[in-house]
Amino acid sequence: MAEPIFVGKSDQPVHLLPQLANRHGLIAGATGTGKTVTLQVLAEQFSQMGVPVFMADVKGDLSGISQPGGGKPKLEERAAEIGLGTLTYSGCPTICWDVFGEQGHRLRATISEMGPLLLARLLDLNETQEGVLNIAFKLADDQGLLLLDMKDLRSMLTFIADHSKEIQAEYGQVSSTSVGAIQRSLLVLEQQGAESFFGEPALELSDLMRTTSDGKGVVSLLASDKLMANPRLYSTFLLWLLSELFEELPEVGDLEKPKLVFFFDEAHLLFNDAPKALVEKVEQVVRLIRSKGVGVYFCSQNPLDLPDAVLGQLGNRFQHALRAFTPRDQKAVNSAADTFRPNPAFKTDEVITNLGVGEALVSTLEGKGTPIIVQKTLIRPPSGRLGPATPEERKALMASSPVGMTYDKEVDRESAYEILSARAEKAAQEAEAAEAAEAQAKAEEATRKQAEKESRVTSRGRSRASDSPVDAMMKSAMRSAGTTLGREISKSAPKLLRGILGGLFKGR
Repeated sequence: MAEPIFVGKSDQPVHLLPQLANRHGLIAGATGTGKTVTLQVLAEQFSQMGVPVFMADVKGDLSGISQPGGGKPKLEERAAEIGLGTLTYSGCPTICWDVFGEQGHRLRATISEMGPLLLARLLDLNETQEGVLNIAFKLADDQGLLLLDMKDLRSMLTFIADHSKEIQAEYGQVSSTSVGAIQRSLLVLEQQGAESFFGEPALELSDLMRTTSDGKGVVSLLASDKLMANPRLYSTFLLWLLSELFEELPEVGDLEKPKLVFFFDEAHLLFNDAPKALVEKVEQVVRLIRSKGVGVYFCSQNPLDLPDAVLGQLGNRFQHALRAFTPRDQKAVNSAADTFRPNPAFKTDEVITNLGVGEALVSTLEGKGTPIIVQKTLIRPPSGRLGPATPEERKALMASSPVGMTYDKEVDRESAYEILSARAEKAAQEAEAAEAAEAQAKAEEATRKQAEKESRVTSRGRSRASDSPVDAMMKSAMRSAGTTLGREISKSAPKLLRGILGGLFKGR
């Protein structure tokens, strides 16, 4: 069985039991009270016992975990005070990741993996727009179209807008207004740098669960200082990662140590303005992921930043100092104090506001899964460096990384954008060909009619041309004589007829 993690010392040593580390935890406290050091100490101890660690480096100072520490007399004094003796300094095996590919290997996910629920939250869509996004995903699945990057999703939205009447009966109504709103949100997201996050090669979870040849757990460090400029992308990405772990890892029950420990810094960002459905999903994942052997540790300034349903799942607590300057602060102090198993030696709510830097109220789970009596604990110093790695040290880490060849080169295989573009181009070519054929048919018909007209004119002309000059003169004279004779007969006809008829009647 793995050795307990030495957290620090109160009246007696305080430990975190590895077999109960997957019951999750909370590291809370005001700025500057030592939360980052506690996070680093826990991450180092997990790595030493062979447990892979993932953590977000929000302030840019956790990369020092990859380098040996030393050179700080105060830490030496603390080590002696809590009984550690002479500190042994060492760094942890570390892989650097960065969504933007600047301070680590590019970390990507596909649009399909993100899914419509998380993507709707990322785009800040309303219920109607989220429904349209669900239609886009469903139609893509039904037609075998891969949604890998932003241009795939844009193409899919354009397609359903152009064919809204055809798909309405089976998938539901799609309004051009909703599609336009989603497209605008995508544009904003792209301008914030999110386009670099979506694509391939997508992150393989197995690369977050690496161990070294000597049995140490690899620390996966996500550079998040730039990512924090878009808090919604930061929190949505980390939630996606939790969801992927939950969905892909097999059930293992309680192990003697976790398979992976996940540290979520600035955890309040996950729940800010989050819809109810998303909060429920977080609660479900946190409640059930422990059976997959994953421990989740939330880091936040105030325990009130997390919903009660989530706080109730966090069995291991590390509470640094809180300041009670406002009524809300006082409420947070009382709330934090009430969550601990009381210690008869002190009043918890009073101690919380008077803790020094590097001190914390610690309550971990003991053998049967019940919390220990809260202990005022002096946290042990870390073995790695406090502060960031230098740019040269970071480059060296990336150069020796086992995953660089996989993630540093972008892949763009055939997906929805290419297929729909090819379909549109083919349809345009067919329409152009049909239009050209129709134009040609009209031209041929016009040519035929013109030819017939010219043929009739030519025939009449030839008939006139066949008469000789003498014949033409005779015909003209005859027509003229006939006309004159007709007029004369017309004038005398009544008298002539009366004479003839009268003669006949008189003879009788």
